[in-house]
Amino acid sequence: MAIVKREVLVLFAFVASLGLVSAAEKKPPIPMPESFVLGRHTFIDIGPPFDFYEILSVHRNATGTAVERITVTPPGNPCTQPAANVEVGNASLAASISDLLAGRNPCSIPDRALRKELKRCKKCLVFSGAQITMSVQCGTQTRFIRMDILDRDMFDPVPSTPEHTSWTMALLGHLDQALGPGVLERPVFSLDESNGRPTQPLSPAIEDLRRGAFDALFKQAPDKPSELYLKAQAQNSPPPPTVTLAKISPVRPISEALSGYPSLARMAGISGVVSFTLDVTPDGTVKNLQVIDGHPLLRKAVEVEVTKWKFPPEASGRSIEGSIQFSNACAVKP
Repeated sequence: MAIVKREVLVLFAFVASLGLVSAAEKKPPIPMPESFVLGRHTFIDIGPPFDFYEILSVHRNATGTAVERITVTPPGNPCTQPAANVEVGNASLAASISDLLAGRNPCSIPDRALRKELKRCKKCLVFSGAQITMSVQCGTQTRFIRMDILDRDMFDPVPSTPEHTSWTMALLGHLDQALGPGVLERPVFSLDESNGRPTQPLSPAIEDLRRGAFDALFKQAPDKPSELYLKAQAQNSPPPPTVTLAKISPVRPISEALSGYPSLARMAGISGVVSFTLDVTPDGTVKNLQVIDGHPLLRKAVEVEVTKWKFPPEASGRSIEGSIQFSNACAVKP
């Protein structure tokens, strides 16, 4: 009797399992998404700024795929990039979204596999890298998929990058190629001649940025892109540096072209006076120019420009004393 009961239970379990398999087989697969948004927080150990935020919006259009990239940069060096900055770029690709995703549906990637890759280097030293979050509509649910790209993934010859992180890097590579150079291709040191405010018109994507629609993509980052955008709108840059002729005696030159502010001095927040003497030749040109005093980063600019000066006939054979004032309103803390 016990044997019969056992056989009945086994048979019942087998039939039930067939029903489950059949139900699973009938469940329709999640279709490939028609759009997605990527948030990329790139952090580097050279700055400031040390962090960069990019929102890449990708959606299907009539000819293939449209891509829009918003780059938000926090304030950097107070003399060269005193305010946050927002830039917008657009591109159109002939490839379909399925082609960009290499045929892989992000809605089908197991959560377990993603968690495993995020834990791969918890105690490693990481100096640069990128935190990537994809927002994609999977059926009725919005799914957030996160991948961390480490510095060794970007720079090591044999990085041993895991499967889904490699897939993410390949996807971003295609988008960057279409959009142009990203934050890692920028000069390490540069002078921002703009006032730091967005120069792009208020597009729907910029409006989404303003109201914080993309902040959820950067939960692990030190800044919220929406707050940086508002700072970029409100913050004013310091007055530009100036170069003026502070003193010239006893005769003023006919032409007194002054140099632009030396870039390194501007970046370092250096101001000061450069004093000099010179002799005037019979034809009014400069000879025997000697820089007496002044900061080394300012002296060369004076030497180059003052030698181009021209004096009137009454200055012929005379010695001239002068000084040029370099004023940088920006102050850099030592």
